[in-house]
Amino acid sequence: MERAFAQLLADYCLEAQPGQNVLIEAQTPALPLLQALQPALLERGAYPVLLLEYPGQQRDFLLKGGEWLERIPATRHALMEHADASLRIQSLENPLELSDVSSAVLSRWQKAWRPLSELRLKKRWSLTLYPTPGYAQQAGMSSVKFREMVEQALFLDRPDPVAAWRELSAFQAALIKRLEKVSQIRIEAPGTDLHLWVEGRTWVNSDGKRNMPSGEIFTGPWEHSAEGEVRFNLPAVVSGKRVEGVYLRFERGRVVEARAERGEEHLLGMLEADPGARFLGELGIGTNYGIQHPTGIVLFDEKIGGSVHLALGNSYPETGGTNRSAVHWDLVLDLRQGGRILADGEVLQEDGKFVGV
Repeated sequence: MERAFAQLLADYCLEAQPGQNVLIEAQTPALPLLQALQPALLERGAYPVLLLEYPGQQRDFLLKGGEWLERIPATRHALMEHADASLRIQSLENPLELSDVSSAVLSRWQKAWRPLSELRLKKRWSLTLYPTPGYAQQAGMSSVKFREMVEQALFLDRPDPVAAWRELSAFQAALIKRLEKVSQIRIEAPGTDLHLWVEGRTWVNSDGKRNMPSGEIFTGPWEHSAEGEVRFNLPAVVSGKRVEGVYLRFERGRVVEARAERGEEHLLGMLEADPGARFLGELGIGTNYGIQHPTGIVLFDEKIGGSVHLALGNSYPETGGTNRSAVHWDLVLDLRQGGRILADGEVLQEDGKFVGV
C-alpha cells in the first residue's frame, strides 16, 4: 500500500515539480509511508523537507509551551514561507492525546498560529491520513480492516487510482454545474430543517488534490443566511476531544443555541473562540461511496457519499465566503438512513442518493 499511496500523493495530490521544496509534516507512526514518499518526490526532482513529531509532542507543547503558544517561531515560519508545497500526514498514535488540554489553551494557540495556516493555504497544499492502530481503535475496527477501509477510500484498491479520482472529479463537476444556478439549499432530516443562501457563491470541486481521501463539493454560504436547526448524527474527534450528538440552532446565520450529548463543554468553548466561530464557513456535500462506515475521523466521514457537512468558523476565500475565525470545525450529518437536500425546492439528494445528476 505504501508505495502506491506515495505515488498518488507525489503525482496526483502534489503534482511535484523539479526544483520544488516540499514540506512534509507527520508523526513518527507514518515512517513506512515517508520511506516510500521521499524517494517518490526525489525521483520527480523535488526536495522533501521532513518535519517529524514524536507521539505526544503536540500535547507537550500545548502544556509546556508558555509564550510560544502565542508566538510563531521564526524557524517554523521560514519553513512554510520557503516551501513551494506542503503535505500534512495525520498519523497520531493516540487520536485522544489532547483530551486533557483545555479548550481555552487550544483556542489561544489556534488564534496566535492562524497566520501560519493562512500562509499554508496560499500555496499548493494537501492533507492525508496514515492508518495507525489508534485511528483503527477510534473507528471501532481492527487494524487490518481499518487499513482496508483506508485503501478503499483512497481508491488504492482499484486498477488505476488516478483514473478513478478523475472520474469522480468529472461527476462532481456536473454536480457543481447544476448548483451554480441555485440560490437556496435546504437540509431536511430527523431533528434538522436548515435553510442556507448560496446564490453567487463559488462551489469547489474537491477531487483529491487537497484532501486525500476526498470526494466532496463545497462552498461558503452567505454568512447571515442560516436559519433553522440541525442535529448532527456522526461523532467526531476534534483536537483530541470526542464530541457526539451536536445540536445547533441558527438565527440570521449565528448559532443561538448549542448542545451536545457528549463533549458539550468543548463545543461551547470553541463557539466562544472568537466572533466568527458562531457563523458557518462551509457547506459540503460528500460524494465518495468508497467510504461506507463512519469512523469519527472528519477527514473521512465528511466525504461519505450521502452525507452533508457544515463547518463552523473560517471560510475558504475561493468560495466567496468572508467569515474569519481561528476555528474551522466540520460537523457531519449522514443522510443515508433518512434525509434529503433540496436545491431551490428540487430534490438534489434523498436517502444518500443523488437525483437527476
